[in-house]
Amino acid sequence: MASLKFVQPVRQFATSSLRLKLVKPPVQVFGIAGRYATALYSAATKENKLDLVQKDLTALKGLMAKDVSFAQFIENPSLKRKDKETALVGVAQKMKYNNLVVNLLGALSENGRIQKISGVIDAFEIIMSSHRGEVPCTVTTAKALDAATLKELQAALQLFLNKKEKLILETKVDPTIIGGMLVNIGDRFVDMSMATKIRTYTNLIKQAV
Repeated sequence: MASLKFVQPVRQFATSSLRLKLVKPPVQVFGIAGRYATALYSAATKENKLDLVQKDLTALKGLMAKDVSFAQFIENPSLKRKDKETALVGVAQKMKYNNLVVNLLGALSENGRIQKISGVIDAFEIIMSSHRGEVPCTVTTAKALDAATLKELQAALQLFLNKKEKLILETKVDPTIIGGMLVNIGDRFVDMSMATKIRTYTNLIKQAV
C-alpha cells in the first residue's frame, strides 16, 4: 500500500492527459509506449527535471540489461499487478530514482503495462534527442570510409541542418550496395547506391527490348 501515494498523482499518466495541458514534445512518438513517454516528458518539463529523469531511465535500462532476474520479473505475466507495483516502486525508491520515474513504474504496473517499460524508455530517448536538437543520420557504404572522407561527408550533411541542430552520424557497411551510399538523415532518405542505379538501368533496358 505504501506505493499508492506515489502512483496516485500519475494514475492518469496516459489516460487523463486529454484533461491536462501537456507540454508538446519536439517530436511525436506513437503507441502506448509513446503515450507514456509523452506524458513523462510533459511532467518532467514542468518540474524542470528532464535530465534527471533521463539519467534515471538510463540507469533503469542498464539494470534490466545487467540483471536477468529483474528483467524476467518485469516480463512475467503470471505475477499479480499489485505485487509487481509494490516490488518495482520499492526498487526505484531504493535506487533513489526521481519521483516521476517511481510514478511511471507504479502507473505501468497498476495498468498491467509494465512490459512496455523498455519501449517507454526508448520513446523518451527519441524525444530527448530531438529536444537537444540532435538529428540522427545513418550512412551506409559498400566499404568503410577513411577519416578524411568521413570528415568531408559530415560537413556536407551538416548543410541539411539549421544552426541549432547537431548531427549524430552512424556509419554502416553493406557490400551489397556495390558502391555509392545510402543516407538516412532525420525523416529524409537518399539512395545514391550503385546497386539501385544498376537496377534502374536494367529495368530501362528491359522496357526498351
